[in-house]
Amino acid sequence: MEQAHNLLLNEEACSQLREPQKAEFVFEWLRFLKKLLPATDRADVKQTQKRLVEQLTTVLTSSPGPPTRLLLGQCLALVYRVGDSLMSSLTVDRCNDIIRSKDDSPSFLPTRLAAVACLGALYEQLGRLLINSFKETVANLLKAMKSAESQGRCEIMLCIERILRGLGVSAVSCHRDIYKAARTCLTDRSMAVRCAAAKCLLELQREAVFLWSSELENVATLCYRAFEGSNYDVRVSISKLLGTLLASALEPRQVIAPRPGSKRNSLQEVMELLSSGFLRGGAGFLRASGDMLKGTSSVSRDVRVGITQTCVVFVSILGGAWLEANFSCLLSLLMEWVSHTRATQYPTDAVSCCCCVSFILRATLGTLLGEKAQIAAAKEICQIISKQKRVMDAALHEGNMETRVSPADVAASQHILVCTLLELGSLLKDLSSTAAPLLQDTSIGMLDTVISVLLHPSASVRLAAAWCLRCVAVGIPVQVAVLLDRCTERLNALKSCPEAVAGYSAAIAALLGAVQLCPLGISHSKGKVVMNLAEDLLRSAAQNSRISIQRTQGGWLLLSALSTLGPTVMEHHLPRLLLLWKCAFPLSVKDLERELRRGDSFTWQVTLEGRAGVLCAMKSLVVHCKDLLTDDVISRLLPLLSCAVTLLTQLPSIVKSYGNQIKNAATVFRLRVYEILTLLQPKTYEESFGIVLKQLLNDLTGPEITACAELNLLPSLCCSQDLAVLGPGLQDVDQHYIEEQLRGGGSGGGTLEHDPFTIFEKAQEVPTPLPPASALMAAAVQLFGVIFPHLGIQQRAQILEQFCEFVRQLKGARQQAVQIHVAAAFCCTLKCLASSRRELGPEEVQRPALSLLLGALEGSNPLLRCMAAEGLARLVQVLNDPSITVSITLMSFDKLKTARDAITRTGHALALGTVYRYLSGISSPQYISACVGVLFTLSQDSTSPEVQMWALHALSMVVDLAGPLYHSHLEASFTLVLRLLLSTPHTHAEVQQSLGRCLNALITSMGPDLQGEGAGVCAVRTLCLVGCAVMQDSQDCLVQAQAISCLQQLHMFASRFVNLASLVPSLCINLCSSYLSLRQAVVACLRQLAQREAVEVSEHAVALVKELPRRDNSQLDVTIKEVGLEGALFSLLDRESDPQLCRDIQETLIHMMSSAAESNLAHWLKLCKDVLSASADSAAAASVETQQEEDGDRYDDSSAFHAKSESSGPFNNLRWSTRVFSMECVCRIITQCENGDPAHFNMVLAQEQRLHESTDFLVLHLADLIRMAFMAATDHSDQLRLAGLQTLLVVIRKFSNVPEPEFSGHVILEQYQANVGAALRPAFHVDAPPNVTAKACQVCSAWIASGVISDLRDLRRVHQLLASSLAKVQVGRDVPSQLYNESTFTMETLAVLKAWAEVYITAVQGSRQRESPGSHLQQQSEEGGTAGPAGAGLLKLVQADLATLSRLWLAALQDHALLTLPPQYSSQLPSTGGSFYTAETVEEARPHYYSAWATILHATALWLNSTGFIIVDEGPANLSRPVTPTSMGQSASMSSVKSPEDVNTDRLHLILGISVEFLCSPHSGEQLETINSCLQALQALLEVPWPRSKVGNDQALSVELLSVLHRLIVTRESPSIQVAVLELVGQIVCAAQEHVKEKRHSAEVDDGAAEKETVPEFGEGRDTGGLVPGQSLVFGALELCLCTLVRKLPQLSPKLAGSPTGRGGQTCSLSNTDCRLVTSAVAILSELPSICSPEGSVSVLPTVLYLLLGVLREAVKGSVGAESGQLVPGILQALRAVLTSPMSKAEKSRGAWTELLQSALHTLLESWSTDKTEPGVDEVTMLTSLTIFLLYSSAEVTTVEPLQTRCIQTFRAGLESKDPIVLSRSYQLLVSLFQGPDPIARPLILALGGCLVSQLEEVEKSRPQGPAELQAVQDAIRALEALVFAADETNRPQLVAVLLPILISLLLDENALASAPAASRSLHESALRDLMRIGPQNSAVFKALMASAPHMKARLEAAVKGNQESVNTKAQAPRVISKNTPSIQLKINFL
Repeated sequence: MEQAHNLLLNEEACSQLREPQKAEFVFEWLRFLKKLLPATDRADVKQTQKRLVEQLTTVLTSSPGPPTRLLLGQCLALVYRVGDSLMSSLTVDRCNDIIRSKDDSPSFLPTRLAAVACLGALYEQLGRLLINSFKETVANLLKAMKSAESQGRCEIMLCIERILRGLGVSAVSCHRDIYKAARTCLTDRSMAVRCAAAKCLLELQREAVFLWSSELENVATLCYRAFEGSNYDVRVSISKLLGTLLASALEPRQVIAPRPGSKRNSLQEVMELLSSGFLRGGAGFLRASGDMLKGTSSVSRDVRVGITQTCVVFVSILGGAWLEANFSCLLSLLMEWVSHTRATQYPTDAVSCCCCVSFILRATLGTLLGEKAQIAAAKEICQIISKQKRVMDAALHEGNMETRVSPADVAASQHILVCTLLELGSLLKDLSSTAAPLLQDTSIGMLDTVISVLLHPSASVRLAAAWCLRCVAVGIPVQVAVLLDRCTERLNALKSCPEAVAGYSAAIAALLGAVQLCPLGISHSKGKVVMNLAEDLLRSAAQNSRISIQRTQGGWLLLSALSTLGPTVMEHHLPRLLLLWKCAFPLSVKDLERELRRGDSFTWQVTLEGRAGVLCAMKSLVVHCKDLLTDDVISRLLPLLSCAVTLLTQLPSIVKSYGNQIKNAATVFRLRVYEILTLLQPKTYEESFGIVLKQLLNDLTGPEITACAELNLLPSLCCSQDLAVLGPGLQDVDQHYIEEQLRGGGSGGGTLEHDPFTIFEKAQEVPTPLPPASALMAAAVQLFGVIFPHLGIQQRAQILEQFCEFVRQLKGARQQAVQIHVAAAFCCTLKCLASSRRELGPEEVQRPALSLLLGALEGSNPLLRCMAAEGLARLVQVLNDPSITVSITLMSFDKLKTARDAITRTGHALALGTVYRYLSGISSPQYISACVGVLFTLSQDSTSPEVQMWALHALSMVVDLAGPLYHSHLEASFTLVLRLLLSTPHTHAEVQQSLGRCLNALITSMGPDLQGEGAGVCAVRTLCLVGCAVMQDSQDCLVQAQAISCLQQLHMFASRFVNLASLVPSLCINLCSSYLSLRQAVVACLRQLAQREAVEVSEHAVALVKELPRRDNSQLDVTIKEVGLEGALFSLLDRESDPQLCRDIQETLIHMMSSAAESNLAHWLKLCKDVLSASADSAAAASVETQQEEDGDRYDDSSAFHAKSESSGPFNNLRWSTRVFSMECVCRIITQCENGDPAHFNMVLAQEQRLHESTDFLVLHLADLIRMAFMAATDHSDQLRLAGLQTLLVVIRKFSNVPEPEFSGHVILEQYQANVGAALRPAFHVDAPPNVTAKACQVCSAWIASGVISDLRDLRRVHQLLASSLAKVQVGRDVPSQLYNESTFTMETLAVLKAWAEVYITAVQGSRQRESPGSHLQQQSEEGGTAGPAGAGLLKLVQADLATLSRLWLAALQDHALLTLPPQYSSQLPSTGGSFYTAETVEEARPHYYSAWATILHATALWLNSTGFIIVDEGPANLSRPVTPTSMGQSASMSSVKSPEDVNTDRLHLILGISVEFLCSPHSGEQLETINSCLQALQALLEVPWPRSKVGNDQALSVELLSVLHRLIVTRESPSIQVAVLELVGQIVCAAQEHVKEKRHSAEVDDGAAEKETVPEFGEGRDTGGLVPGQSLVFGALELCLCTLVRKLPQLSPKLAGSPTGRGGQTCSLSNTDCRLVTSAVAILSELPSICSPEGSVSVLPTVLYLLLGVLREAVKGSVGAESGQLVPGILQALRAVLTSPMSKAEKSRGAWTELLQSALHTLLESWSTDKTEPGVDEVTMLTSLTIFLLYSSAEVTTVEPLQTRCIQTFRAGLESKDPIVLSRSYQLLVSLFQGPDPIARPLILALGGCLVSQLEEVEKSRPQGPAELQAVQDAIRALEALVFAADETNRPQLVAVLLPILISLLLDENALASAPAASRSLHESALRDLMRIGPQNSAVFKALMASAPHMKARLEAAVKGNQESVNTKAQAPRVISKNTPSIQLKINFL
């Protein structure tokens, strides 16, 4: 293919190829040429132009395929446009000659078609250059068209369209001729020709004014004829044409000269044209009147649907503003359509017309209008409704009852009302809470109007009104309870009016159904009201025969709807419901027989209606309340069901006896029986199988069957993949609502009237149940499928044989209907067998089964063939026998070889593809080869496009199922697909679609191999790209959609070979396609591209718009130009209603945002802001400004904002859902920035970086973020308010700590106080929904706790909002009007309590920080006297409500504790519910408690901590009911008042219980915050003495706590949690210590001195010293500490020391937190011996010492990294604590302790001797630990040999160290030791004194050079001094005589002093000071020394004299400066 990439065709390479490859080569060359020519230099093109044109002409005459000829024309035109255009006329002549040619052979046709295509392209590109030959060309084309076949006619029409586009106004001379030709083609038998003609006329009307003026009526009539027998594509094309013409007629695009007597068309005239077609089918007057005379009128549905689409196009072109202005007029004209007698003559017509008008209203109002205009439209619709209601009322009240109103009037009125009510409902549901003001507008009285219509005589109107109310309830949930109350009240008042009973009961049922879609629900009391009402209706039904039916139906409708409220409501009513069911059926068979002998048609009708209602109520219960279906309930249902089944057999005789008026009731009854039996387990009603089967067989094959609505039965049994061969699915077209009308067969569309019981189903759109007869058939098929698997083998075989026999015997339409029914029933059976993994049975069952399916596979109905193929796949799956599978496939192969008819070939071809569908793929290479052979042949059968399509579809499935086995056939398949793509005519679009599916499957099969570089892979890849290019150029949108999804697959596997520069523009152009499938494919592809290359995609999109010609600019292009592709996607999101498409658009935007938002922040934020501002009311697109009043501190939030209108921006009238998504995007952007540059949240950094580079940061847009959050939070839409509050919360959390660079000590958010207050205030309004208030509470607490506001007055304003909500909570839930479910009270209450808890926690923590010594805040307050941001002021604010809050918190915690009980304790839950939940809403309440309890627990613990568990009775909190069932011991109403001790114990156990339960729960997974709250709460408790004593007293509790904490530390890696755990363990050990001390003390006091020996027995271990794991606190603490230490220092464990985990020998650097953990652990270890008995302490001590010394050794070795300095003090402290433990001195343990401590000392010394050679060893720590041992352990430990000697050696080694720091520390330690106890000091003095003296004597020779050495010498002097003073009085003078000479030797003479270094000088001064101090103390020795050594005396005197002089000079200097010293002395030294 690379050889094709030249300017000229490589003829040599081309000639060597075979014919098919040649076509591919030429196509690839043309593709390349099309790209190359625009980029080639003009001179180069001219140079080769002649040769190039010759080559192109050769291609033209060599029969090119359809895609090639299109490309050929474009290339020829490009050659002339880029090069020399003079010769173009020759090519035109050549083409004309070919077209004129008389050669009619099929082989010449492609050349002629190519000539036509080339003409079109030439004229389109060159336009007026070819004006001379234009007339001749058009005449030639039009002449050729008369004799052309369909393909030729289609091409000629498309060619003329291009000619018109190229020539524009210059073509005017031929307009009439073209119009005449197009007229003929518009009604052509070929659909492709009709589409082409419509396109041609659409182009013509741009310049041909007569089309939309004088000829308008004729064109309209013509279009109506074109609609007849049309397909979807034709309807789309022609509706576009006619809609455009009508819009032009109404609002001409160009001024036209008015003809005499003509006037401009009005809307009425244009609509009159449409209505003539809609009502009369567009026929002329004479024909129409003739039809009327004959009584035949029905307009075909095709025409009606076409006109409906036209009307939508017409209004869409005129636009939203036009619709807004003219809606009233348009609405009344549409109402005329619905109410016209011709539209309502037959019920099916009436339903169809209503659907059409509803579609027009929905498609225009729903998409074109903004919210404000929609509200105006709703008012308009409401006026129509009230007008119709008044007409009906007048008619009803005039005259007597007999002549109330004519049926025609009722019919006309009813259809208008149904349409308007349904549209009103849709509008209100879409507007959601935005429509709230509309409902409150009393001038309209919308709800009153709708409710009044519930009394209409027509059932369909009543149901439509009920549905409308349901939509109101779904959109505005606050109305549910209000409307329910109104309807129940009216129903009670009007029980005797049949219409009222029917209307209001339907309304109540609809409202109950709406509750499923309202997250806030309704009160449980409403369920009781409805139950009573229903029971009342049923009991009174027999009292008045006039309203028996209505009451019966109404009662059962209410009970059925009640079940949708779920099991929690229904369990209370179940006994009454069962009783009502029982009363509706006879008690026994005898009663049933007696019943059959009496009654009349009316009583039977009432009876059957009632029993059908019972069955429906049963069905509803089974569907919505499965949990209630216990065996007992089912056993009570079964007798009723068996009675119902028995009655089935009697129905025919009853209908026969009482006539056809009860036939419908009998059908509905049968339907209900089938429905309920389908839902129950067949085993339960096995004894009724016989009767049921007989009925089913009669229904499926009975004599009554004539027509069959296969479209209702078969699609659900087909595989969705296979339905693709039948054309685009209904779900894939925008117009599915009306297209369903055409596919609904003879039964007509469904309406609510067919089954009022569907009104409460959980559906967003209005249900359209089928007529009872059709529904019965579907139910029979389903039930047969359920029962058949439970039959015996013989019975199965018999039934299937019977089915086959029926199909064989019957003929004609009835045979077809029966075949469809039985095949559907059997396929349903196979589906059930497969899902339940049951077997079908032996050969006798298999034979008829296979026969049945093969018969269906050759049926004439394509849907039946699809279902049969799926049935075969299921059969093979159920049989699971390879031999049978092979035999079935062989039968299909044989059939395909012999059969010649298309039906057989299509069915069996499909079977080959599906048969292995459920067998985990095809595993036989032979089968694949055979399939490929057969399907390749079939797919090339160009005589039958249908066979091609089915064969290709089957091939695509074989490719999918074969997986890797197909690889050997891939190349051949790719080649075949491309060959077919190049040769299939455009008229056979369905074949191209199948080819697209096939190509997609092949690409998927090839997978990542497509990335390869081999020649074969490259060839295949090129084939893929060429195939996609062919499909992209197709006229058919579905083929283009296939091309896009193929390119998407290709991009997934080999992205670098997909050219985004060409793909993205094609995607953008199709974003606004009128085909939903194409838009879906485009967005799905964009979504994938945006995941990897979002930025490139955006750039290509913007580049495309710049290049587009002006003429094609759509709204989308304008949007892309202004706001990029992302803006266009927002616009699209707003218009689309398809849920999957909307999700894809949202995901695409999210991906684009995640890759581009941070780099292009301003653009994205502006985009979100524009979307948010584009509400219906542009004035409300407020730019918000803060206005502070002059007094500054008393201003009100509401004055802080005023709106000024802005320009509407690039978007207008966006829906609330789009704006909610834009707010979610803002939150995402903030989260994304959080992970990016820190400058996003730092104003100083951001401003600095902004100076150096043009980057953008989030903090610079803070004002916009706040503004957006404010706009959203104060909107009418509740969902938008929630999104706004969430954004505000995110902003507060992320920016609360960002400092304000211009005002030190302030934060940046401070300036937005007013904005935040104003955004929050509406959420606390009394009418605000509870979920909004709950979210606002969260924001309030975050705002207060953030510390942004420091001024108490400012804080108070937000605090007041929380205070108001607290007051609301105190009033409680016993308010009279409960608008929502009780669980919403729980949600709101807990949100309020949680918010207060957060504020309280912040306040307490703030005040503690202030009180902590040396804190920054404390100093601040001492200086300035003002509170810090979270200081005492906030605590004061909370303190006022703390009494109430504490009770509420405790109540909430008790509720939570009850709700966390396991299910087996559910009987312990209080029957009335808790403080804040009711018994019925337990399940709904749980999640609310779950989210709030931890914060409340923490706050409660802090409160108890602050009170110290001292109960102060502040008087009862103002609660509407006792706080909790037990009221935490504070309820005065309780008979036994608990003591304060009991109350405290309860509280302590409540908090401990909740915490332990949560911390033990395996679900406490990721909630680190909750765990932290728990731990902090427990810490706060254990800070107080009373709870500590409780925990200390209760050993079991302490042990339990420790085991929970142990689990926590093992399973949670979070450092903060681990630190908190260890702090808590320390507190528990401390509590135990206190307990043991207290017991020992009390024992001492009690026993006196007599029994002293037994005193220390208290503590763990008792006499034996044994610690029992699981019961011992000490053991638990040891485990926990060991765990912590070994995890941080694996070297401690002998097992781990050498392992990789232990990192033996390596340094494992510990972080700061790790050091804290280790320090805490060793501190706990050191306290453990003190809580043991003497024997126990002996058991524990070895472990404690081992771990302590192990950690010490690691610290000494320096293997813990740089942070070891933090560890050492903690370890040494712990060591000291162990050595000074009282247990070491207790009599019973003293000996053992001494031995163990000696061993420890030995270990310490040993480790020192082994480690000291290693580098980095910390000698200082080692010496310090030795010192601690020597000082704090008893002398018995250290004075034994060889320990004493080794200690002395260690110190001697220290003194010999070369490191001055080690030396210095050694001397310091010796000071302590020399002053220590005599047994310790004496040996050390004796051993080390001489060494010390000699070292000091050396100093004179080598004086210190640096500060470290100086320090060492000074410390040595201190040590010697200590040694001197440690001696007794007699020996001291001798030692002083040694000390003084040494000190004198350190003095310098006068000359040396001046030049000496600083260290030496300092040493001189310190020696002199010491001499001055020590000399006088020992004057006798001093004098004697001076006398005996004159040189010493002289030295000393010189030093003293020099010192005196320097003192004098220093004393004179300060006097000069003293004047400037400050007069005020600072109290605090800040250094």
